[in-house]
Amino acid sequence: MKSKLMTLAAVATVAAGAAAAGTLDDVKAAGKLKCGVSQGLPGFSNPDDSGAWTGLDVDYCRALAAVVLGDSEAIEFVSLSAKDRFTALSSGEIDVLSRNTTWTATRDNDLGISFVGVSYYDGQGMMVPAGLGVNSATELDGATICTNTGTTTELNVTDFFKQHGMSFELVALENSDEVVAAYGSGRCDVFTTDRSGLAAERLKLADPEAHVVLPETISKEPLGPSVRSGDEQWFKVARWTLNALIEAEEYGITAANAEEMMGSANPAVQRILGAGDNDYGAAMGLTKDWAVRAIKATGNYGEIYERNVGPDTPLKLGRGVNEQWTNGGLMYAPPIR
Repeated sequence: MKSKLMTLAAVATVAAGAAAAGTLDDVKAAGKLKCGVSQGLPGFSNPDDSGAWTGLDVDYCRALAAVVLGDSEAIEFVSLSAKDRFTALSSGEIDVLSRNTTWTATRDNDLGISFVGVSYYDGQGMMVPAGLGVNSATELDGATICTNTGTTTELNVTDFFKQHGMSFELVALENSDEVVAAYGSGRCDVFTTDRSGLAAERLKLADPEAHVVLPETISKEPLGPSVRSGDEQWFKVARWTLNALIEAEEYGITAANAEEMMGSANPAVQRILGAGDNDYGAAMGLTKDWAVRAIKATGNYGEIYERNVGPDTPLKLGRGVNEQWTNGGLMYAPPIR
């Protein structure tokens, strides 16, 4: 226990030192944003055949780069394993971590990082071969389970099996493609991760239709971007970029109509877009059109969702709890005012 606490303290100390330099100024001076992403998760952060990164998490970084640098392409994407992601952020290797990462108390308090919000509400699920004949996770006593090391999934599956009086064997691998390969080869009976991750990783299997996701959701997994603690200005820039994308959807502001909406009679829209005398960027060290830059670069949250993971994409994920609060979901941004 002492060793673990010393390690966490060391990470936090490194993070505090890195943050003190002023990340916003550093990003502007470098002319690029260093964004930590996954090792390849379709729909969230995944390189295409030409090496260009796409996905919901990627689009957040593009919006942030547009806000800070006026260029959504001024980004260096750094591919990180679940095990290495927090060290990369704390050490200053990256400026922001936008990589299917769950917001937890331990991570928020002990690692010297701060989550800026939730970009996707998720929960852990389990996938099995259809031929296994299993209809519920409660039928998995004695199963061999594959997952990524360094994640909350290891802890959640242990809790679930203990709660139901079942035993299991865990196979934890660092590289996400190694986990998919192990499961696909039959080394494991079960593949467990966030349900969105299962939808994405299932696409990598030889026959995706031969695998089913069981009905149980065994945990809460609020996923979102994070930054180093101790740099309040950068934290607010990162947080309000996400809030602006969410609030833009609520008010119908899109990539296509953002300029036109500058003339809206709705005071809330005027505040978001910095119309007239409204300037909510100055206090963060940004231009008054900071939110316009983000929205024009990627579209609002709904556009980002539908383009990357929605029903018309290979992942086919409905909005569910990721709908706007006005439509019965959990997406609710504090007001820009």
